[in-house]
Amino acid sequence: MSDFSNSTIGVTGAAGHVGRAVIGYLQARGAKKIVAVTRDPSKLAGISGIEARKGDFSDPASLDAAFKGIERLLIISTDAVGGRLPQHVAAIDAAERAGVKHIIYTSITAPYPHEKHMVANDHFWTEARLSQFNGDWTALRDNLYADLILWDAERTLGSGQMFHASGNGRRALVTRDDIAATAAGALLTATGKQVVDVSGPDALSFDDIAAILSRVSGKPVAAVPVPAEGMLQGMIGGGLPPALAEAFVGFELATATGSLAVLTDAVRRFAGRDPQSLEAFLSANLKAAAA
Repeated sequence: MSDFSNSTIGVTGAAGHVGRAVIGYLQARGAKKIVAVTRDPSKLAGISGIEARKGDFSDPASLDAAFKGIERLLIISTDAVGGRLPQHVAAIDAAERAGVKHIIYTSITAPYPHEKHMVANDHFWTEARLSQFNGDWTALRDNLYADLILWDAERTLGSGQMFHASGNGRRALVTRDDIAATAAGALLTATGKQVVDVSGPDALSFDDIAAILSRVSGKPVAAVPVPAEGMLQGMIGGGLPPALAEAFVGFELATATGSLAVLTDAVRRFAGRDPQSLEAFLSANLKAAAA
């Protein structure tokens, strides 16, 4: 296996949760030169052993200096759903101008073009640009976050119901920490041009997820199937922006078709460990989140 620990490695979105975790894993695995790119370098003041640089995907001119000298670059997808495609393209363009040799990109399992399902759409077209990059690249197609179940646990446990429009479909939920460890491993070892699906250890239906949450919490939880349109209107009625609601419904429909049930060994291959199960993740974090 290749070892790029002596290369100059760049991490975008470095002040975010995944970016910080990636930096930690890189340092633990012996990376010598880490460039942390963020819109506000002051947010990285507490992290030693890195070079913090200002870089804003919405300001392409700032990326030329931010990416200078970087050999291997992690582009963490931004949170500007529906508006991030031009940001991602600008970052890839700047990486090309800077002479970056290998881009690692955090994508999503089974991206597809769709005018309303903007998460899948943004990743699909970013990957299309990435495939034309003048260098090597790795698209890490991360499954949905296991963390989503934790974030919504208070509401779910309060109602005892988990609404979904996924039918009998399954999703191979993966934790953000495993995603970060996998991205760090890819920065240090990946070669060539490749698409890599990144999954948790199990493909779970909503009945499975509800049963796991019930076991861990000690409270009854039932999965409640609803029509996709009803779920969409319910989320919008609950205050979720329509574009984001459409994106979440896109996840439901992708689950229903089996697109998110992909199981792989990517976490083991790049992070050197087995991915954490949803039950283990919730057992370790649910009480702390509820405190």
